[in-house]
Amino acid sequence: MRIMVTNDDGINAPGLKVMREIAGQLSDDVWVVAPETDQSGASHSLTLHEPLRQRQVADKVFAIRGTPTDCVIMGIRHVLVDNPPALILSGVNRGSNIAEDVTYSGTIAGAMEGTLLGVRSIAMSLATGFDRSGRIKWETPVAHGPALVRQLLTAEWAAGVLMNVNFPDRDPGDVAGMQVTIQGRRDQNLLHIDKRTDTWGNPYFWLGFERRRSNPAEGTDLAAVYAGRISVTPLTIDLSHRSTVETLTAHLSRQR
Repeated sequence: MRIMVTNDDGINAPGLKVMREIAGQLSDDVWVVAPETDQSGASHSLTLHEPLRQRQVADKVFAIRGTPTDCVIMGIRHVLVDNPPALILSGVNRGSNIAEDVTYSGTIAGAMEGTLLGVRSIAMSLATGFDRSGRIKWETPVAHGPALVRQLLTAEWAAGVLMNVNFPDRDPGDVAGMQVTIQGRRDQNLLHIDKRTDTWGNPYFWLGFERRRSNPAEGTDLAAVYAGRISVTPLTIDLSHRSTVETLTAHLSRQR
């Protein structure tokens, strides 16, 4: 099985090395096409107003000066055009991608683009910040990732569905199982703006996120990760809200 690995943290990110290790336990035909620089928060964006630069880093390893979406397109339509991958693994992201993170995440966007191009795709992220020591437990996705991918590949997926996997901030032996979840929603707005002034007296701004626990509903990705479980959330490319389509159609028909 040919596997293509990508991410949004960049070609030199430790999580990419972890994902390559996971992929290497599944196949001996692993290719990497990842962003040259950190693209966190890039979401499902394309580079349209400047050329894409490709650099071969090593055998089967390529860096693209672009977004995760660019990387997947380049990987499938250029680097591996004669023999496309059967699976795309995006990550492992440093930090969880749960709840509303889904709409910002370049990690998920890599899997989303793979899905659009007809390739089974899995995004993987590792929660951080729960352990006061600050240690990032990369060994947890290494320990649990390969078996989980094998299990997912034996399941049937509907067209247009990708898998969003989040590992808890726990050592491998302390993981409290796996749970299939739905996308949650934080009950707090953790985004803030940090205003600063440069040496010329001009203002500039940093967007930041405050890391604080919310109070999630059971069955959500948030609740699973908080409880130390691996969260597996099937996400769909189709963003249509079906019940509103029906109610809005009925409402507008009455206005005629």
